[in-house]
Amino acid sequence: MAARQAIPRTGWGAELIALQLPEGQWATPGTLPRDMEGPKYIATRYALHVLADLGLDRSDPHVRRGAGLYFDRVSGRRFNEMGGKDSEACCTGGDVRIAMRLGFGDDPRVARSVAWLLATQKKDGGWHCWRSATGTLDSWQPLAALAAIPEGQRSPEVRRAIDRGVEFYLDRELMYEHGETYAPWLRLHYPVHYYYDVLVGLDLMTSLGRGGDPRLRKALDWLEGRRNSDGTWNLDVVHPDLEDEPYLEAMGTPFYSLGLEFPGRPSRWITVTALKVLRRARRV
Repeated sequence: MAARQAIPRTGWGAELIALQLPEGQWATPGTLPRDMEGPKYIATRYALHVLADLGLDRSDPHVRRGAGLYFDRVSGRRFNEMGGKDSEACCTGGDVRIAMRLGFGDDPRVARSVAWLLATQKKDGGWHCWRSATGTLDSWQPLAALAAIPEGQRSPEVRRAIDRGVEFYLDRELMYEHGETYAPWLRLHYPVHYYYDVLVGLDLMTSLGRGGDPRLRKALDWLEGRRNSDGTWNLDVVHPDLEDEPYLEAMGTPFYSLGLEFPGRPSRWITVTALKVLRRARRV
């Protein structure tokens, strides 16, 4: 309890909260107050993802004000990220995930979004951020959103959707699509706003109690093979798309890095996540 209470006062949590504007949002000078999602990766949506990871919830006044503002602005403006007709599975899944983790699971907008995620699950058990008849490993956020629902609060429909989603990932061993690997999945990154990598998949699968499934063997071997001689793991990249800056510039998308640690160096965040995964899988 003492450690949790210290999160907003010391370290990364305190540094991030210090960047919050008095109105409750995170932004840069000149950003419109109503913009909760831009610029990448320092706007309100992205800050809330990290604060949820750090263990904060709505009991903290900074989170309560920021998250309340975010959900009100997003749902009131176009409802896209909260299960509307123009929703995108990745955005809706990400918003539901942070809403659950921050303690907003009782919001009726979250319930509507969960229903939308259930309705948009593909026949193969996966989801896709864009129009497609099949799922993709990249669209992991809907499954993570359903997994964030406390086990005792999961409806039979949610449980079935989780089971189908888990099989989708396990059948692909967390790293194969159409029988091939995709290079960006084989790099460890943080913050995990929406990009997928093998550690993201392992964290999700083992948190759902599938650590002993033999289909995780290759992914677990890969993770152990990335370990440094001193027992740590490196952070490979912060935001993967910053490696392709011309692409973002062509889209006219402003972006600013929100990195807690340095790429190419041992990472406390990646290390503790990897150890958590290996413990769940009974490899440590």
